[in-house]
Amino acid sequence: MPQVELLMPKMGESITEATILKWLKKVGDRIEADEAVLEIATDKVDSEVPATSSGILLQILYPENAVVAVGKVIALIGSEVAKSSAPTQPSMPLASASSASLQTSAKSTNGKSNGNLVTNTPATLPKTSESNRFYSPLVRTIAQKEQISKSELETIAGTGQNNRVTKNDILDYVETRKTITIPAPSPILKPIVTPKKDCTPVEMPTRPMETVATSVSGNVEIIEMDRMRRLIAEHMTYSKQVSPHVTSFVEADVTNMVLWREKVKGDFQKKYNENITFTPIFIEAVVKAIKDFPMINVSVDGTKILVKKEVNIGMATALPSGNLIVPVVKNADWLNLAGITRQVNDLAARARQNKLKPDEIQNGTFTLTNVGTFGNVMGTPIINQPQVAILATGAIKKKPAVLETEFGDVIAIRRMMFLSLSYDHRVVDGVLGGSFLRRVADYLEQFDGKRTI
Repeated sequence: MPQVELLMPKMGESITEATILKWLKKVGDRIEADEAVLEIATDKVDSEVPATSSGILLQILYPENAVVAVGKVIALIGSEVAKSSAPTQPSMPLASASSASLQTSAKSTNGKSNGNLVTNTPATLPKTSESNRFYSPLVRTIAQKEQISKSELETIAGTGQNNRVTKNDILDYVETRKTITIPAPSPILKPIVTPKKDCTPVEMPTRPMETVATSVSGNVEIIEMDRMRRLIAEHMTYSKQVSPHVTSFVEADVTNMVLWREKVKGDFQKKYNENITFTPIFIEAVVKAIKDFPMINVSVDGTKILVKKEVNIGMATALPSGNLIVPVVKNADWLNLAGITRQVNDLAARARQNKLKPDEIQNGTFTLTNVGTFGNVMGTPIINQPQVAILATGAIKKKPAVLETEFGDVIAIRRMMFLSLSYDHRVVDGVLGGSFLRRVADYLEQFDGKRTI
């Protein structure tokens, strides 16, 4: 069996590198095809890299915590025969983080060497600090370029595994640092004492400045945010800072939709082996409305509006940990209801098992969040940047409603639901936002109760 190169996989269009978190196998171990060999982390998600073929792990080319470009060879897999001739210790590429060599020269006096070695390499930030915090080569390079000291680097909140500082963390810090002006400290004024005759002047002691500490009683439990919660917090805060949010509401009569689902869900399960929920029906209505109002399917780049030709619907999914993730149904306008249902069920299941791929949470153009799942009648969701709108669907409740019939108005029990749309007022005005929301409600209200599956 020839040697097979295990490459750093491409984890998404915008991802060019990944950090090796942990090698799950060691040199000499037997590996089966598709068996996980190592764990890696990107700025988006953590993932496992499977073996592309069966064999023996002959060589590990990068150590744990190394940052490796996409497409680079990270390990060699071969046969038992190749194992005997393979090096037993991991070999390090010359360009890897831990192989930076020191160029040395000896000082000479009167043409003779004095034996003292002097390094010609400029001082660099260490891989780890006194607190044993790991910094990738990329982060250390950026820190050195931006003249961020070791002590300052320690203060940056990391969103990577084990609070690791990622490339985005340090770049965000650099941008924030540029906008913050540190005022010069006010001089401490010392009282002037006029000396009496035949007396030595006395300087009054100054009171040191006291720092105000946060008081936490014994009845408060302090919980550190995990990596995903910190990412969510930053993303939501950024969205509110960037987009002026406006939220509009409508109430829709979804009786026909509810009764149709109740009638066909058994047959749907038998035919497609999928459980149909309301979410695919909501997504179908959103897709139709986007076709009617394509300017809701855009993003903003400075003063430019980028109109997206693809309709990729993100669906906010609650995780068992209490966190939130938004997998994306790609090209939802190409799918029928059965296809959307299959995508929704698959993405939701793998999201809860932490098995989503980075590409599956990227490039959404519009987001749906079903707050009705938790019994909420409505919500004011925050826009998922760089999108410009997000729809929230509330709980479906039985209510008395006035119906217009050929015999006059009557009161009947109907299934009613609130829809709320938050939109970016920079590019979506009330006419567009309100019309789009009303159109989604119209598609749900006009749902064909005789529709076949």
